[in-house]
Amino acid sequence: MNTSPSLHPMLLLLLAPLSGAMITLSLAPFELWPAGILGCALYAYLLCTCSPRTALWRGWLFGVGLFGSGVSWVYVSIHVYGYASAPLAAALTALFCAALALLHALFAWCYVRFLRPLPGGMLMGFPILWVLFEWVRSWLLTGFPWLFLGYAHIDTWIAGWAPVLGVYGLSFICALTASCLFLAWRSRQRVACAMYAVIVITLWAGGGVLKPIQWVANASDKPLTVALYQPNIPQEHKWDPAWYQIILDRLRDASNDHFGSDILVWPEAAIPGFYERARSFLDPIALRALAEETAVITGIPSRGQDEGIHYNSIRVLGQGEGLYHKRRLVPFGEYVPLERWLRGLIEFFDLPMSTFSPGPAEQGPLQAGAFRVSPFICYEIVYPDLVARGARESDLLITISNDSWFGKSIGPLQHLQIAQMRALETCRYLIRGTNNGVSAIIDHRGQIVSRTEQFVETTLVGEAEVMLGLTPFSSFGSTPIIAGCAVGLLLMILMYLGFWRETD
Repeated sequence: MNTSPSLHPMLLLLLAPLSGAMITLSLAPFELWPAGILGCALYAYLLCTCSPRTALWRGWLFGVGLFGSGVSWVYVSIHVYGYASAPLAAALTALFCAALALLHALFAWCYVRFLRPLPGGMLMGFPILWVLFEWVRSWLLTGFPWLFLGYAHIDTWIAGWAPVLGVYGLSFICALTASCLFLAWRSRQRVACAMYAVIVITLWAGGGVLKPIQWVANASDKPLTVALYQPNIPQEHKWDPAWYQIILDRLRDASNDHFGSDILVWPEAAIPGFYERARSFLDPIALRALAEETAVITGIPSRGQDEGIHYNSIRVLGQGEGLYHKRRLVPFGEYVPLERWLRGLIEFFDLPMSTFSPGPAEQGPLQAGAFRVSPFICYEIVYPDLVARGARESDLLITISNDSWFGKSIGPLQHLQIAQMRALETCRYLIRGTNNGVSAIIDHRGQIVSRTEQFVETTLVGEAEVMLGLTPFSSFGSTPIIAGCAVGLLLMILMYLGFWRETD
């Protein structure tokens, strides 16, 4: 009969959430990337001999540690800007993290019940299932693709795999590395340890070989000049009618010296009102931008053709054209799930501009001068395949955001790191304009060329290269790595059912 690792039960209960928290330490702003791999290895250890029922609890505790440390910043938006009391905000945050942790409980149960007993199950079953559960988390209940293991590796050797396999591929390599480390420690036999070392060295050296490859080429000898205005409007004033004209005056005055740039960017919902109301302000801006050959790209809410339909949008003014409506909305921030029952219960369920509708699934790129720009608003940048599809038909990526909802937490810095991964996967320059930081220009290697500090009003001026060509990930998205993991899982299940099923 299987036995648990020879540790005190209370210690095991503490190690489970600790291993989850170690994943958070590997990500921004801490960026202690070995911690993520070691946390995974510790997790594999905790699941190595326990029963499926015990695995449920250990998996859930792992998830509590991961999400409790990694996304507890939602408390800021619920309490500070959602006006919920501190106890209620804490309870809602705890419920959110506990609910997300259920996915890891299911992961642990499935792994222990079906994959661990198989030959090679500990080696391959763990990383295969890890990636599939990250993928499930990206679409289940509208999706929450945050805290992926691979995001910690923008600057490591395995970053070379990102343009080929994307962030899921990096997560697979990290989880497989963790499995190898655990199994090598567990076995301590020279032959076995040598085999695990070969696997790890091959994967990491392969990333190093791929890293210098130029998947794309410069489309022009002359880079684009870019100006990003970061207004730093306090969130509590953003939708205050008394601040409407103040905000417009700031936008106009701060931008005066930057007409003549190829692209001038204002952040998400820079205009705190619908386009129709702001025409008297925007039309002169558009005329001046056209005269000075500048494409002004701004976030602005817009009305749909049908009554009651509102969009969170991006509009191009001046030297360019295009209108984009956000497709992936943030629950409670931009729409209220189960609105009929929840709207009005507490102030958090009735936030300003929380009645948006999702835009059409198929929308083309914006036109900025002679170049095509693929736009994304805030949360959309966290979806790898959405960005990959946009990169196929564009020369440049742009994301605008308002991370003011999360204050001085780690959330906005995690958001920036995710944007870096999107640039690395697609080998496209990415322009990131925000209300209060971090605004940044990110190159096709996922490196920050220039950036602003948080919580200051400033304008970031820099250059962006226009790239031609597609990476394998841009062409195929996550399909190869997810399909590969699914096939691997199917083969292991067939093995379980046909040949290696344990007798009760």
